[in-house]
Amino acid sequence: MHEGFGTDPLNDAADIRPGDWIDRFAPEPTRPYLRLARLDRPIGTWLLLFPGWWAIALAAPPGSWPDWRLLVLFGIGAVVMRGAGCTFNDIVDRDFDARVARTATRPIPSGAVTVLRAAAFLGLQLAIGLAVLLSLNGFAIGLGVASLALIAIYPFMKRITYWPQAFLGLTFNWGALMGWAAVTGRLDPPALALYAAGIAWTMVYDTIYAHQDKEDDALIGVKSTALRFGAQTRPWLFGFAGVALLLFGASLHLAGIGWPGWIALALVAAHLAWQGLQVKLDDPHDCLTKFRANRWLGWILLTGIVLGRLNG
Repeated sequence: MHEGFGTDPLNDAADIRPGDWIDRFAPEPTRPYLRLARLDRPIGTWLLLFPGWWAIALAAPPGSWPDWRLLVLFGIGAVVMRGAGCTFNDIVDRDFDARVARTATRPIPSGAVTVLRAAAFLGLQLAIGLAVLLSLNGFAIGLGVASLALIAIYPFMKRITYWPQAFLGLTFNWGALMGWAAVTGRLDPPALALYAAGIAWTMVYDTIYAHQDKEDDALIGVKSTALRFGAQTRPWLFGFAGVALLLFGASLHLAGIGWPGWIALALVAAHLAWQGLQVKLDDPHDCLTKFRANRWLGWILLTGIVLGRLNG
């Protein structure tokens, strides 16, 4: 059960919005598959993509722009692999999703797509992802293959641990390692620090996100950090935000990023403080708003890294 909140004429809690661009422009037979890949809700793609883009920009030679070809490849890869992850997640979680108001209208629990057709669609997305992966260097390809284990494990974590958000962090930020490896053919301390920073950042935004479903999750036995932290969530958010900022700073320092990167980091700190202070943890709509706002954090840091590399 991951991603999105909206309205439905029959169920105000449903996360599929009638009348969006898919309903207006996409041929009817394709609509359930576009929703299965979450193309109606791109925030997850941005959150998956930014660590890779940050790393590509971080690994660029001093005074240089990031490799535009790699930026494009990682963009395509993020779209199809996020879609593949959501498709696999929905196949695994179909029984849970049918019992949660927000997710009951998704393509599989609603009956719009059968499990067999969803599996075929998953295969298509993975094939496109493989084509993108094979265009990278050998070391990056190996890292990409290794990430499949995390993708396969993640949907089951909410059944066995109150920390599935940590596993999401391990999975969603793998691009930080792959982006650096795609440029350099190896892994170095800046990439490792960036990866760890991304995991801490994910703990912030996905814990906020998980508060949307905490009542339903408690009833059906699904675990999350929202349930684990409960009334103490806000201090935990600030703790993870502090760790993320320290590690982002370590990554910038180790990579020799110039002053624009540090201005961006200050703005990132302000953004995380705003989230922690202002989020209404008992208001699903506000949780989603704060969750989605993390795309601006991604753009702020990317801009700082690019300008810092040009000046560093």
